[in-house]
Amino acid sequence: MNSPSTDRFARVRRAVFARHANPWSAWTRWATAPLVLVPVWTRSWTHTAAVAAWFAINPVVFPEPADDRAWASRAMLGEELWLIDRPRDIGLLVNAAASAAGVAGVVAARRRRLLPAAAASAAQMALLLVYWELMARYFDRHRHASVADPGGQR
Repeated sequence: MNSPSTDRFARVRRAVFARHANPWSAWTRWATAPLVLVPVWTRSWTHTAAVAAWFAINPVVFPEPADDRAWASRAMLGEELWLIDRPRDIGLLVNAAASAAGVAGVVAARRRRLLPAAAASAAQMALLLVYWELMARYFDRHRHASVADPGGQR
């Protein structure tokens, strides 16, 4: 049996992913990934607050999609399933590589090296698309394992 805090976390996760599965949410999040570098480059707390606010509201500002036919929707819903199941597969490796590219971009931005920061950001975005493809496939294979139960029981 799950604890009340576990059930609450599962309900919040489900609510966030339900809305983040809207293609507008997914694609605007992807397109604005390079914004993470702006506050590091400018060393501005105002920029940090603005970027943090955007990344906090993006997954919930758009309504739930009408269906899960869109590739981006399937990718977000697949990621939710993948995070619940925690398989050790290629998705883990691609996600780690995307994270490493993101860190490289932050380091380059901190040093104010434009080309390395841009290259790292481009690599991160490309790897995220690969990751999304893996998550969309994961969803297609596991879509009948419902995540609608807030307790995470399927």
